[in-house]
Amino acid sequence: MIVSRIEARRDEDTVAVGPLVGRLLDGLPPEAVLTDSDITASYANDMASFCPAGTPAVVVLPRTVEQVQHVMRTATALRVPVVPQGARTGLSGAANATDGCIVLSLTRMDAILEINPVDRVAVVEPGVVNATLSHAVGEHGLSYPPDPSSWETCTIGGNIGTASGGLCCVKYGVTAEYVLGLDVVLADGRLMSTGRRTAKGVAGYDLTRLFVGSEGSLGVVVRAILALRPQPPEQLVLAAEFASGAAACDAVCRIMAGGHVPSLLELMDRTTVKAVNDMARMGLPESTEALLLAAFDTTDPAADLTALGALCEAAGATQVVPAEDAAESELLLQARRLSLVALEAVKGTTMIDDVCVPRSRLGELIDGVERIAEKYRLTIGVVAHAGDGNTHPTVCFDAQDPDESRRARESFDEIMALGLELGGTITGEHGVGVLKKEWLAREIGPVGVEMQRAVKQVFDPLNLLNPGKLF
Repeated sequence: MIVSRIEARRDEDTVAVGPLVGRLLDGLPPEAVLTDSDITASYANDMASFCPAGTPAVVVLPRTVEQVQHVMRTATALRVPVVPQGARTGLSGAANATDGCIVLSLTRMDAILEINPVDRVAVVEPGVVNATLSHAVGEHGLSYPPDPSSWETCTIGGNIGTASGGLCCVKYGVTAEYVLGLDVVLADGRLMSTGRRTAKGVAGYDLTRLFVGSEGSLGVVVRAILALRPQPPEQLVLAAEFASGAAACDAVCRIMAGGHVPSLLELMDRTTVKAVNDMARMGLPESTEALLLAAFDTTDPAADLTALGALCEAAGATQVVPAEDAAESELLLQARRLSLVALEAVKGTTMIDDVCVPRSRLGELIDGVERIAEKYRLTIGVVAHAGDGNTHPTVCFDAQDPDESRRARESFDEIMALGLELGGTITGEHGVGVLKKEWLAREIGPVGVEMQRAVKQVFDPLNLLNPGKLF
């Protein structure tokens, strides 16, 4: 009886998947349509913990806009949900599959179509890796500033979907400020262009900004026009040690109130510093309670670092060490980029929060996270884009321990509640996805949720694009 039920189930799956795959193959080459269950399972989720993921019916890897349109027309005709994906480096479950969906992986659409030094724009496909674009425009004396910690693997399409930030956003801003225009395939397969490639433009509603951060729920980005900047001078980094997180946050407040514009202002707490040393033997000072990294890419960065160092000392820094050259600066930045990976190695699993608060309340958040860690008997490391108040409290836990997993989830929720209490937001750059759906509703309120659902209904009336995400 059990065997016959299994065979019957297989027959049902064949009937359900067969027409879908056949229709997809009408407009896609066979190598672009993956149905092997072991392979499709590997596309089921991003890097977030505690986020449910379903079983995809099929994974497709288109190379052209027309192929993406074919996928969406097929999905609409058969009423099959579609989950767009980039490199799946996200941390909120926004790229997680739903049962029976088409996973639409855009990683093979990875062409840089144009770099224009006069207009200072790049035109790219969504699968272009952030670091690849940065290196390419650098050859023209230009830069693309948004630089998430995963910049060597994350894609521009994923960056657009989550409105990602990066280490240099304190001076240069986040992804949304660099997306001038988009080509988007809508849920029914139509192609729409938004925005512009000119330096200015205010024609109609700003639909470009609407798509940035929409997590693939409104349409599939297939081309992006990105603003570029002249390549800045090489930056120098300063490291300042503090005996408390509060003192480090006081230094941040003094720096920003003093009108300084560092290209980077990052904070690592003692737990994070130790984790990085344990993993990479970086030789960072473990005697410190908080390590502040600041950088300037001005014409005289040494002078700027001297002035900033004085402010750190006034705030109680126990030691201020400016890097002597670019190589030493890069070593310090590499330590910061390794932070989240190093914290994951502490217990094997992490929940990475993404609470952003006003800079003036940064110290209160860090003190509150420390209390929460003690309350739940957990290791919680804090790394932060301190210059804009965006913190990443990272809960380290053993996923095989049910009690510890429960405490991890409760501590995560308490940190988000604290962020809202301090006038902040539940996510500064990682997005909502599955992980923070409940908290988005708390932050924007019932009217906000109603309006956002109405927008979703206009663009995706059948709720086929990334269903179950955001709200």
